[in-house]
Amino acid sequence: MKRPIVGIIGNQNLLNNQYPVHAVGLMNTQAVAGVTDAIPMLIPADPRLVSVPELLDACDGFLLTGGRPNVHPEEYGEIATAAHGDFDRARDCIVLPLVRACVERGQPFLGICRGFQEVNVAMGGSLYPEIRDLPGRTNHRMPPDGTLEEKFELRHAVSFTQGGVFHRLMGAQSVMTNTLHGQGICRAGVRIVIDGTAPDGTPEAIYVEGAPGFTLSVQWHPEWNAANDPVSRPLFTAFGEACRGYASARGRLINGSSAVA
Repeated sequence: MKRPIVGIIGNQNLLNNQYPVHAVGLMNTQAVAGVTDAIPMLIPADPRLVSVPELLDACDGFLLTGGRPNVHPEEYGEIATAAHGDFDRARDCIVLPLVRACVERGQPFLGICRGFQEVNVAMGGSLYPEIRDLPGRTNHRMPPDGTLEEKFELRHAVSFTQGGVFHRLMGAQSVMTNTLHGQGICRAGVRIVIDGTAPDGTPEAIYVEGAPGFTLSVQWHPEWNAANDPVSRPLFTAFGEACRGYASARGRLINGSSAVA
């Protein structure tokens, strides 16, 4: 049986501060290939290069990756300030309608960090520009110094709704996660279910209520050590099962067929 194709949303970067590239972290492709058991495909998130209908036809599921630029606040009716940071309007133009189309079609996606925030905004929600500035909240940002291992170390618990989707998936109501984000959910979007929170009340795990497909999204970075981490592995495994189910339903994995329904 052929593996499903997972489109991984790329980010625009400058290589050596000079050469523009679309890039995806190796830990994302390794998680998709090794744990989700799918073919990882880099998506250049730019409407000048690809369209949402083309992506929906080419891929069986999508990994909405993290990224340094934030969703532009115009997407949720607010004015940009210095606190909102940098933006990637090209990615906004692709991913936000892609999320809505996937929800409608039942096409699987897994949202991570910025991807988690994109799902909320796509469904009509809003974001706080800086979590650490809110009363009673802690600093969720990546440590500025240290090794990758130190930056991605487990730093706080996430508690899930008793008997909820994430509780059933993880087999535990509380897990430890890393944290590398500055923004977070302010107003939950329409049909967005907050199924997990950090100790300070910051939303950390969501899904779209009533969606016919896989819509789980998390604020942390499960792609780090995904093959071995007891929290990351079931998340990517379940995502892979959803992608294979979607691909099979439209005839892409039957008898080696690559036809697109």
